[in-house]
Amino acid sequence: MARSEIRDLDSNELKNQLEESQEQMFRLRFQLGMGQTEGLNKYRQLRRDRARMLGMLRERELQGKK
Repeated sequence: MARSEIRDLDSNELKNQLEESQEQMFRLRFQLGMGQTEGLNKYRQLRRDRARMLGMLRERELQGKK
């Protein structure tokens, strides 16, 4: 997910996306543990997207306090 797409989402949608990505990461970790390495790139991308979403939520939280 691109930064521009993340910026366009509101906070509730971001939280929903975070939950979905967390579930996907769980399933991919399980597959990786079973020896299926096909999901490694997807797992890495999900981690990056999740970090971007958490960063955006934090940025909005800090802007709200000012």
